[in-house]
Amino acid sequence: MSDWQPSPRELERRRVRQSLATRSVLIATVLTVAVFVLVGAVVASSPGWDTVKATFFDWQIAKDTFPDILDGFWLNVKLFMICEVFILVLGLAVALARVSRSPWLTPVRIVAILYTDLFRGVPTVLLVLLLGFGVPALQLQGLTNDRYFWAGVALVLSYGAYVAEVFRSGIDSIHPSQIASAQALGLSRPQALRHVVVPQAVRRVVPPLLNDFISLQKDTALISVVGVFDAVFTARDSTGYLFNYTPYVVVAVMFIVITIPLARFTDWLGRRMMRRERAGAR
Repeated sequence: MSDWQPSPRELERRRVRQSLATRSVLIATVLTVAVFVLVGAVVASSPGWDTVKATFFDWQIAKDTFPDILDGFWLNVKLFMICEVFILVLGLAVALARVSRSPWLTPVRIVAILYTDLFRGVPTVLLVLLLGFGVPALQLQGLTNDRYFWAGVALVLSYGAYVAEVFRSGIDSIHPSQIASAQALGLSRPQALRHVVVPQAVRRVVPPLLNDFISLQKDTALISVVGVFDAVFTARDSTGYLFNYTPYVVVAVMFIVITIPLARFTDWLGRRMMRRERAGAR
């Protein structure tokens, strides 16, 4: 075993760094608390605070409407989980079609380009309205008229276009020498994409993908515009009956409870990948 011990100078440096870190944390904590206290005091002392409190923060109404809103919120959560799977599959398929080089796949590549341009240009809420009301109005045989289903299809089509571009950027970020090396080992271009490029690209784009899925979780609330009794529609119904906006605050808190942990996980994952890349570059 080594008998090495840090020198007195090194110990002094450690104490100084620890002292500076403690001081920074203390200053940040005091300033944060002071800002929040100041904002709270300004809001609470405003002339209309009593009206806002009664209209948006009625605890009794929040308790009474919570069970129904929670039942509707599960529809949003289930839709998010189902759409996420289809969005990943669709986005990766479109990205692979766009990076293909085979002349036989030119029509597929053109369709993929048109798809991404079209569905990234149309607002998601309009897609939900068009599919949620438009497809059932056609009364086509063999197709469901469930507006919940078609609202989910609209979300898949909209977010599939964005996710496809995320995947494509990840694929394009892989150096061409990776494909050249794989082909030199006897792999075809599709095999090189499958076994070499795509796995690396997917790891690189995980943080932006998670950001897209945070947005997707919030945008599931758009299904309320086609009359689906999700959390937002239930809150709107309760608001119209009670003449109070507290149910909307309840919905907002539910979405925050879901999205903030995912956002923090995305930040942590991004920092972790950055540290690994820096460590590999040394």
